[in-house]
Amino acid sequence: MDLTSKNRGSAVGERARGAFSGLKIRKKMIVLHTSFSLLLGVLLLVALAPAMGKMVDGAEQDQAALIYETVVRQAGGRGFDTETVRVRFGHLGELGVGQHDGVLMEEEPGVKVPLGGDSFGGGIVAFDAGTQRYVEIRTRSERARTTVKLVYGLVIVTLFAGYALVAVALEVLVLPEYVYVPIQALLDADDAARSKDEAHELVPEELISTDELGEIMRSRNETVVQLRSNERELALALGRLEVVAIDLHKKNRLLETARKNLEGADRLASLGMMSAGIAHELNTPLSVVKGLVGQLDERGGLSESEIALLVRVVGRIETLSEGLLDFARVRTPRLETTGVRKVIEDAWMLIRLDRQSVLPGQRIEFVNEVDEGIEIACDSGRMVQVFVNLIRNAVHALRSMEGHDGRIWVSGVVEEREDGAWVVVSVLDNGPGIEPGMIDSLFEPFVSTRLDAEGTGLGLAVADGIVREHGGIVVPSNVESGGGAKFEVHLPLNFAE
Repeated sequence: MDLTSKNRGSAVGERARGAFSGLKIRKKMIVLHTSFSLLLGVLLLVALAPAMGKMVDGAEQDQAALIYETVVRQAGGRGFDTETVRVRFGHLGELGVGQHDGVLMEEEPGVKVPLGGDSFGGGIVAFDAGTQRYVEIRTRSERARTTVKLVYGLVIVTLFAGYALVAVALEVLVLPEYVYVPIQALLDADDAARSKDEAHELVPEELISTDELGEIMRSRNETVVQLRSNERELALALGRLEVVAIDLHKKNRLLETARKNLEGADRLASLGMMSAGIAHELNTPLSVVKGLVGQLDERGGLSESEIALLVRVVGRIETLSEGLLDFARVRTPRLETTGVRKVIEDAWMLIRLDRQSVLPGQRIEFVNEVDEGIEIACDSGRMVQVFVNLIRNAVHALRSMEGHDGRIWVSGVVEEREDGAWVVVSVLDNGPGIEPGMIDSLFEPFVSTRLDAEGTGLGLAVADGIVREHGGIVVPSNVESGGGAKFEVHLPLNFAE
């Protein structure tokens, strides 16, 4: 079979399936066994037709031979034609007989060549020795033809009776018990399964037979049982997961409390380290104030230049105290648009208050290269704490290099990414850099490195936590050329809680 024939057969099959797809099982069975019975009847009638035709031809040929013997030989070569008999004389070509048959009939008198039936009937051709002519005798046997019709009628009646018996047997005795009832039981069980009626979602055992349909029912019941078992296990797992989720929620609250405590501890440690610097910074302006107050007491007044000096000194003291209070104060986090450059400057001002930041004779240059136009939405006080910790770590790293003047510079850029605009602030130094083995653990609490050898071990952990609260990350690395450490703070430009 070529590809075209296969495609044609497939198309026919698709059309047949489409014609039956909308019918119920019972209607399909009726259509199928009716079609089968009709097809069987047609095939039987077609198969009987040649045999019935030969039987009629044989009867008419026998009757024609009898007429030849009894009538035609006495007719004296005259033909005649009646309703049931037709006799005519002629040559071979006229009678439709072959030359071979003609020679045979001449050599052997009495041989008769049978003729198939035509519109009149069957018959024979013989050679009449008396007239030396060929004669054709055709007869029409109405009895034989009536008998054949009766046979056909009996066959048709038998077929219809057989079909009726088969249909009744199938529709009453076989199909209901072994097809319709099991299928309806499957449908009812499926309806119960969809409505969560577990009492009726299994096909009853007494309706399950041992044939293929019964195997389907049994397999379906096993599947439903396994499915319900899996659902119960899933429900138990979800229950356990809910318990775990509640436990995790509690632990997260504890971790958040611990993180806030770490943040507070870092602030206290920073304040402690700054206290000596603050006292040193306040001594000079307080001495000026004390002297000016003494002059005021002695002379009863101050000159304009002395008053201006007093105002500057008092402003300096206020700036120091406000910066320190802002850093130490614990406030509810709030987002506001803040200039990144101002945050860096405030952080550096607080670092300078620490008298131990720089070794005697050591000079550290600080460069703030962040553009004044870069602003982010953040909690400015907490963001200052981030850069205090990062810059102080850089200062401590530079202190480990005696006789080496240090340099710290901070830069910032705005980058456009797939998820929006981001601000990247980089804090670099020319110190010894980060030990490669410590990069992955820098943000763990109480990890102290040469960058934070005199610190609390909390600074980087607190800084990382605050940055993550703002939707960003801190990326540590070493400067590729020239040595030194590099911390990049990535923050979304428009962060929303």
